[in-house]
Amino acid sequence: PRCPQQQTSHAMSSLAASRTTTARPSAGRAARSARASQARRVVARASETDEVAMLTKMLELAKERAEAPAAAAPASSDSGDYDGPAFNVLTFNAISSVGLERFPKGRYAISGDGSSFGAEPMAIMLRSHKLQESDVDPSVRGIVRCGAGTNNCNVPKMTELGIPVFNTPGANANAVKELVICALLLASRGIYEGITHVENVILPEEKMEDEKIAKRIEADKKMFVGNEIAGKTIGVVGLGQIGARVVEAALALGMNVIGYDPVLSVDAAMRLPGDRMTRVTDLKELYAGSDYISLHVPYIPGVTHHLIDAEALEACKPGVSFLNFARGEIVDGEALKKFWDAGKGGKYISDFSDPFLNGHPKHVVLPHLGASTAEAEENSAAMAADTIMNFLETGDVVNSVNFPTTITGSREGHARLCVVHENSPGVLGQLTTKLGDKGYNITQQINNSRGDIAYTVIDLQENPEDPDALQQEIAGSIPEVISMRFLSDVFENKMGSPGTYFYVRWA
Repeated sequence: PRCPQQQTSHAMSSLAASRTTTARPSAGRAARSARASQARRVVARASETDEVAMLTKMLELAKERAEAPAAAAPASSDSGDYDGPAFNVLTFNAISSVGLERFPKGRYAISGDGSSFGAEPMAIMLRSHKLQESDVDPSVRGIVRCGAGTNNCNVPKMTELGIPVFNTPGANANAVKELVICALLLASRGIYEGITHVENVILPEEKMEDEKIAKRIEADKKMFVGNEIAGKTIGVVGLGQIGARVVEAALALGMNVIGYDPVLSVDAAMRLPGDRMTRVTDLKELYAGSDYISLHVPYIPGVTHHLIDAEALEACKPGVSFLNFARGEIVDGEALKKFWDAGKGGKYISDFSDPFLNGHPKHVVLPHLGASTAEAEENSAAMAADTIMNFLETGDVVNSVNFPTTITGSREGHARLCVVHENSPGVLGQLTTKLGDKGYNITQQINNSRGDIAYTVIDLQENPEDPDALQQEIAGSIPEVISMRFLSDVFENKMGSPGTYFYVRWA
């Protein structure tokens, strides 16, 4: 599609061409036209001049619209008239500058050294750092990981403390998908083995003599005969952001696809190619029909721990190969080695070591490269920054692994009270009753829960005269409350500025 400027230019050109074509009269018509009045010609010229002027104005307006977003973009890094405290975000690991630059200067302070803030951190942003409870001050409102997995974020403890943990699903999905396709080819052809043979055998044996090396490369190719993947079947376990992309890529390569996901969301289902693949509800069907199995499920103790075990392997085709860029614990290495020792099985391509498989010729191990692309790191950091800013400024919970998704919408009133509490009967009623008894009019309330945690957002028509005292009173009468914070016009030097009116039970 054309941009507005192109559309307007195209319209002008078409209109001019049309006018030129229709204005070419015949000889007889020319004679009659010569008798037309001078006034009519003047009107015609005026009309044409007006039309050109109008189209010229349209072009100018189109240019202004096209250039406006680019001119407005840098405004996000300007604190404007705000001169109050900043939201302090403590970082672990090296975070892509693309993400860090999304935080508006003056409104957010970003540092890997908490002592540089001059105040307590209010959020944590990390990649692979293994988060300890000692890393988390009582002032922390939320934690965001630049990536999909949150095994390093101590999620159970953060949930107990009432702190939402966010991730960035899909930000690195394309990077992982591309690595899976690479692994698929490594599993089907003798690529890795051939490279190793050339480097470790041919080159030293032929003493780096080019003619001899060329002959050996041609002669030894028969040692590494593989299989084509077109027409073969890949089983994809887990059809989320990465799994769905693997499905599409495999179909594009001419493969048949069997998919399995017992907790498929509506959004994820809509990304799938429908009747171009087969979806099953029993993993044994996938095992029995797949030449390759690609794993894309989170590690959940007692659920996905050793999902590929001896029983699963017995249900698989004898020559099946596994691709695992999810979590190492999903595959029972001891069982897979016994499977291989019995003369069965293809390759296992992963980026995880395994004590039973390390050094085995069928186990090709890569460094943990799944999200190690410049694009993935940038996408993850940018998405993480946007997610934590949205939560800090509005109270919205999106892409959290331990809190319920909560979209608050526009604030209805002057003050917004965000309450994290135990998911117990009667808490919401106690909150609204307490506020009503104090004379506050509730204009909007949202209450969602997930497991043992509930999250309630209440908008009040007016600002409390003493927010701290109100929070203390609520906490004193409702022991299930874990934390509270007031939000108002966060960056207008009013109630709810960063660092203010935050209560936490365990401080």
